Amino acid sequence: MKKQKETIYYYQDLLNDEFGPSPPNRKKISGNYKYNRDNIFVRFLDFISYRLILTPIAFIYVKLIRRTKIVNKKLLKASKKEGVFIYANHTHPQSDAFMPNIAFFPRKVSMIVNSANVSLPILGNMTKAWGALPLPEDYLSTKNFLGEVALRIKRKGFVVIYPEAHLWPYYTGIRPFGDKSFVYPYKHQVKTYSLTTTYQTTNKGKLKTVVYIDGPFMIKDDFSKEENMHYLRNKVYEAMVERSKHSTFQMITYKEYKK
Repeated sequence: MKKQKETIYYYQDLLNDEFGPSPPNRKKISGNYKYNRDNIFVRFLDFISYRLILTPIAFIYVKLIRRTKIVNKKLLKASKKEGVFIYANHTHPQSDAFMPNIAFFPRKVSMIVNSANVSLPILGNMTKAWGALPLPEDYLSTKNFLGEVALRIKRKGFVVIYPEAHLWPYYTGIRPFGDKSFVYPYKHQVKTYSLTTTYQTTNKGKLKTVVYIDGPFMIKDDFSKEENMHYLRNKVYEAMVERSKHSTFQMITYKEYKK
C-alpha cells in the first residue's frame, strides 16, 4: 500500500473516537424538532434546493474534482420501485455528504446523521432540506424520527446509514459495528445495499476514489427479527471488508494510543 507524507492519528477507542469536525453548540434533537417537511411551500423549496443546488454541487465535487468512480450501480435496478436502506463506511466529510446523491441519482437520498450535521447556522437548515435526519434524543423525537423514516421509504426514497457512526478520514479498513441499525430494513421489509469507499493508487501514484455498491441483501422470511438484523449486518460487513481490500493508497495512519 503506497503512502504519501505520513500523517498519524492516534485513537483510544476504536468504536467511539471521532476525527471529524464538530460545531461548538450542538442542537438538541428533542420532541419539538421538525422532521416532517410536508408543507407544500417547504417541499417546493426543498425540491429546488436539492435538485438545483445540491445535485450540481455534488456532481462537480464527486465527478469532476475527486473523479470518483462508482462501481455496480446497475445493481440498483432491482429496486426501481421501492425504497431501500444503504449502509456505508464513513471516511470523508464532504464526499460522504455528496457522493450518495450521485451514486443513487435520480432517487432522492436521505441520510441518518448525528446532530452536528444540522447544528450550524444556515448550513444546518440546508442539510435538512437535502435529506439529513438527525438521530433523536428523547421519546417524542424518536416517534417523529421513525415516522419520517417510514414515510421516506414509502415514497421510494433511499436512506443512507453510516453504521460506524464516527468519521475517520481516509481510513482504509472497516471498523466494527453492531446490528442495531439493521432493524430498519427488517421493519420496513425492504432491500439492503452496502456502499464502500476505497482509496486506490493510479498508475502515476496519485489518489483515486473508487466506490463499490453491493447487494441487494434480502430479509429471510424464516428468520426472526434478531436473526435478520444479525444476518444483514454480517452480509453488509463482509461485503465492506472484501471491498476495502482494494484500497492501495494510505494517506493517514491510525495507531492505538497506549499510555
